[in-house]
Amino acid sequence: MSQENVDRVRSMYEAFARGDVPAVLAGMDPKIEWNEAENFIYADKNPYIGPQAILEGVFMRIGSEWSTFSVAPEEILGSGDTAIAFGRYRGTYKATNGRIDAQFVHVFKFRDGKIVKFQQYTDTAQVRDAVSRSAAAKG
Repeated sequence: MSQENVDRVRSMYEAFARGDVPAVLAGMDPKIEWNEAENFIYADKNPYIGPQAILEGVFMRIGSEWSTFSVAPEEILGSGDTAIAFGRYRGTYKATNGRIDAQFVHVFKFRDGKIVKFQQYTDTAQVRDAVSRSAAAKG
């Protein structure tokens, strides 16, 4: 089961990189509970319940607010109903031209082959700084 979940997570990241958001959402349970890291810019509506809430509250905001944004997993581990991904976010925030290269950890919980719970951990200070850069610092 754990290798299947690792493969599911890997496929999800690959779909996200291709811009295939429907494929990403298809891997989620209809009642998924999604939590962005505390103090992260998209944690304002935690927990997001259901794929539609995640689409509107996280994915669409990323797509509209970042000129480039990538989620690059470097390692994915699995045990039982849990998969954990370690990687990096990279991107440029449109409004400030602030850039990030921030590490992340994503914890996925599965039931019946679908993600039922997600928890993000990341460098929230780096993202906050990129989003709030002053015009003078844009250089």
